Amino acid sequence: MKIKETYLKGCFVISPNVIEDERGYFFESFNYQSFKNLTGISQNFVQDNQSKSSFGVLRGLHYQTGDYAQAKLVRVIKGKVLDVCVDIRAGSDTFGKYFSIILDDIEKKQLYIPRGFAHGFLVLEDETIFSYKCDNYYNRSSEKGILYSDPTIRIDWNFPEEKLILSNKDKHLPTFETIFK
Repeated sequence: MKIKETYLKGCFVISPNVIEDERGYFFESFNYQSFKNLTGISQNFVQDNQSKSSFGVLRGLHYQTGDYAQAKLVRVIKGKVLDVCVDIRAGSDTFGKYFSIILDDIEKKQLYIPRGFAHGFLVLEDETIFSYKCDNYYNRSSEKGILYSDPTIRIDWNFPEEKLILSNKDKHLPTFETIFK
């Protein structure tokens, strides 16, 4: 496994060692000891989530606050997404900045997103299955979000806006400045 920190402190891209032959492939999708040795982070994941989405679905930008803030380890089991995380840690040198990466079932890269980040993804292939480990349990009253098209963050989704498929909730999330002014 190779781990590389992004320009957002504490956010890592993880490239697994994939063993392939005529039968298929095998890789460790998570190894606590390797992760700890390479990042210095002792992460205890307590909940796994999985979603299936169609081409053009955009989910996010979501986060949880307070005692229910979550770190996530995200990956694509089938298909392809543009995965995005936004640093919302007050006092961080990269506060309000985002990182994006293509995650797919070919390279099998993963993204570790620490607490204090908003997260979202855009589905780039039909029937995409997305998986994420969380270090804290979901709590509806702690769930918050930022509008995907926020004019301050200016995420380049590189996708026609009129073709995006969003939940009603995600269409009406507040802007970054509304939340963090």
